[in-house]
Amino acid sequence: MTLHRTNPDGLAPPAGFSHAVTATGGRLVFLAGQTALNEAGSIEGEGLTAQFDRALGNLLAALRASGGTPADLTRVTVYTTDVAAYREQARELGRVWRAHAGRDYPAMALVGVVRLWDEEALVELDGIAVLD
Repeated sequence: MTLHRTNPDGLAPPAGFSHAVTATGGRLVFLAGQTALNEAGSIEGEGLTAQFDRALGNLLAALRASGGTPADLTRVTVYTTDVAAYREQARELGRVWRAHAGRDYPAMALVGVVRLWDEEALVELDGIAVLD
């Protein structure tokens, strides 16, 4: 399996994402939306950064259980109830991402939502990975 990250000239330089990811060979893993739910089913973490940390950890736990690593992620969508707070905390969120997943960024999108399934949740992540 080969992943090629493309960031073409003529587009704004990406920061914390890739404009496109091409995957050849391998099997697809579709990762369900993950919030900051702990094993007991309760939202964990005060604030957006703490919840992002737990949600990303949950997403990557599901990926690892499927035989993948963070480098296998091709697409991640982030849903947040507060886009302004996400933008304000972007540097912190980037540090959290790099601590969990390194610098191999997938194609990403950020979507503002009114609320998530669990009312206490501030952020949810879902994704697609391609494994060997």
